Amino acid sequence: QVQLVESGGGLVQPGGSLRLSCVASGSIFSINVMGWYRQAPGKERDLVATITSGGSTNYADAVKGRFTISRDNAKNTVYLQMNSLKPEDTAVYYCNADVQLTLHAYNYWGQGTQVTVSS
Repeated sequence: QVQLVESGGGLVQPGGSLRLSCVASGSIFSINVMGWYRQAPGKERDLVATITSGGSTNYADAVKGRFTISRDNAKNTVYLQMNSLKPEDTAVYYCNADVQLTLHAYNYWGQGTQVTVSS
């Protein structure tokens, strides 16, 4: 069993910053791609950013230049540094990971953390 636990969400004013963390735990052999997605009320869940085990990153156009994804492979942890936050960044942010167990890889989701950008 693998669990992803996010933390770091909250209420922030426009222009402010937040740092999200997601820790994966369980019977993990290795983790391939880790990423962050977000879902605003009434909308679909969208990609925010992903990072491979080798450090290659991919960002949604809406967050390029403002958000930075990083990871600590030794700690099975992925981070999302969010700067210059805008009200339209308000959403539930979900961690996602492709986890290699023994013979197979599975995709897991965290429970989500709320980010609200408002004055």
